[in-house]
Amino acid sequence: QVQLVESGGGLVQPGGSLRLSCAASGFPFSNYDMNWYRQAPEKERELVATIATTGGYKHYADSVKGRFTISRDNAKNTVYLQMNSLKPEDTAVYYCNVRRFGLASWGQGTQVTVSS
Repeated sequence: QVQLVESGGGLVQPGGSLRLSCAASGFPFSNYDMNWYRQAPEKERELVATIATTGGYKHYADSVKGRFTISRDNAKNTVYLQMNSLKPEDTAVYYCNVRRFGLASWGQGTQVTVSS
């Protein structure tokens, strides 16, 4: 079955950086677009970034453009989210996501807290 395992979250000061990783298994990773979402307390889950199968197309939420970079390594079945210039409003649980046959699969999430 599909497994998505996120890692790399933590506590960071404003202006700092973190790199999230999502290790995928149970499906042909290189055939699917991959997504990062986040959910802050008492807010709806929002799409942060999307990367197409070969990495040639990337999409970002306006709130993270110019600060976050999504990438993937199809040989390692892993998708990454490099987060720079972090702000307190980036505090959230970050989730890896894939949609296959109309169904969404999620990881367990990794907490990112931006605070001084």
